Amino acid sequence: MGSQVEQDASSGSGRYRREDVARAAGVKVRNLRYYQERGLLPPPRREGRIAWYSDEHLARLRLISELLGRGYTVNGIAELLRAWEEGGGLSQLLGLEREMTRDWIQEDPVTMTRAELRELFGPTVTAEDTRRAAELGYVRIDGDRITHRSRRLLEATLALVRQGVPLAEILDAGDFVQAQAAALADRFVALFRRHVIGAEGLEGLSAMQLDHISSAVAALRPVAGEVVATEFARAMGQRVEAEVAELLRGER
Repeated sequence: MGSQVEQDASSGSGRYRREDVARAAGVKVRNLRYYQERGLLPPPRREGRIAWYSDEHLARLRLISELLGRGYTVNGIAELLRAWEEGGGLSQLLGLEREMTRDWIQEDPVTMTRAELRELFGPTVTAEDTRRAAELGYVRIDGDRITHRSRRLLEATLALVRQGVPLAEILDAGDFVQAQAAALADRFVALFRRHVIGAEGLEGLSAMQLDHISSAVAALRPVAGEVVATEFARAMGQRVEAEVAELLRGER
């Protein structure tokens, strides 16, 4: 039986079976019952023999995992959640988790057969190129079918290949770009953590402060991308101008 996630027509919120909410949250299925027994997770809504979990359950599971990763004990998390619930800030905190993680990745995956991939890129594409692309996370291989995670990245890669750039060197450049993008993301997140959230972390924030952080995240999302795109375009303009000047000097 395949994965089943439904939409609640009245609220627009997701409904997840036990296995699906555990997979989405990155936890083991058996942890759900344990968290419920310890008071960390509300019970699911039941329809007959089926237990349905909601987006609120998913957000709380992710929050629990985050707190465990930061060294909190299960008892400590339970006390923290109770304090937030009594103060009315838990719903804002869960909403903040969703706001901070949604909409950053907007990609249009493309699936094709291996034969279609070879036809698209030509005979120069090797099995090693495909393996490297999978290692870098650009493609997912499932038997004879290959899914590229982003149509825009696929089209950009294809354009470079058609200009004569070897795919292996494009993948090397992709590896470099990924590392630089991770460093940029770390820098933005560190600035946000230091100056918007503050030294106390989320635990010491009021519901009003959580709302402020949620708004700040929404404002940061487009700004971060624009900063990177603008700076890269400016750098490319400068490098291309310098390269053209060097070529012209060589013609004299």
